[in-house]
Amino acid sequence: MKKVALITGATSGIGEATACMFASNGYDLIITGRRSDRLKTLKNKLENDTTRVLDLCFDVRSEEEVKQALSQLPKDWKIIDVLVNNAGLAAGLESFDTGSSDDWNRMIDTNMKGLLYVSYEVAQIMKENKTKGHIVNIGSIAGKEVYPNGNVYCASKHAVDALSKGMRMDLLKHNIKVTQICPGAVETEFSLVRFHNDADRAKSVYEGYEALVASDIADCIWFAVSRPPHVNINDMIVMPAAQASSSVFFKSNS
Repeated sequence: MKKVALITGATSGIGEATACMFASNGYDLIITGRRSDRLKTLKNKLENDTTRVLDLCFDVRSEEEVKQALSQLPKDWKIIDVLVNNAGLAAGLESFDTGSSDDWNRMIDTNMKGLLYVSYEVAQIMKENKTKGHIVNIGSIAGKEVYPNGNVYCASKHAVDALSKGMRMDLLKHNIKVTQICPGAVETEFSLVRFHNDADRAKSVYEGYEALVASDIADCIWFAVSRPPHVNINDMIVMPAAQASSSVFFKSNS
């Protein structure tokens, strides 16, 4: 039987690249996101005679939407071998004392609570099927180090780091692996979202050096998932060669 991977935030960036990677390696896919048009486009791109794709449009921030979508999966989709918790974002880059509570709530609800809601439902499916499962959480270098003006985003990714460790302990008895992949600077829609669609400011983040791209992280995710059954990659930090830490870069224009 073919394996199934569920990928959240599959409408762009790392999620979309990961979906393409898993499809090319023989997986059937459950892709989720908030933009139904992009989900349909990706489904049409990847689905063929040998690859099935189920698209589910919901917001991970809504526990009700997550429960409804995942508890009512069609019977032939109720085997999930791999979950990639990719949905996440940064909103704003301000000093704590001038930050926006709307931005804070958006990050906490997506990066922390959304990961919890989806992981809980998928863990129930994996336990029920009594097959070896694998959960991959997309963390960040911001979950290892704090940088100026990163306050709440860094806190949310530190939470992902702690949750990954706790989930790994608690799910061990159910033969469910847990891996965390922590990227540094990846040129996707990340900065465009962070700066509320200010394209010039978003572009400036990646000037003067070669950032990672989404497919680099998809490669790392696939590497972790494709290890032999007795091997688990607990944690992986992946940086551009020009980035030494969360805030130290070597840029050609510096």
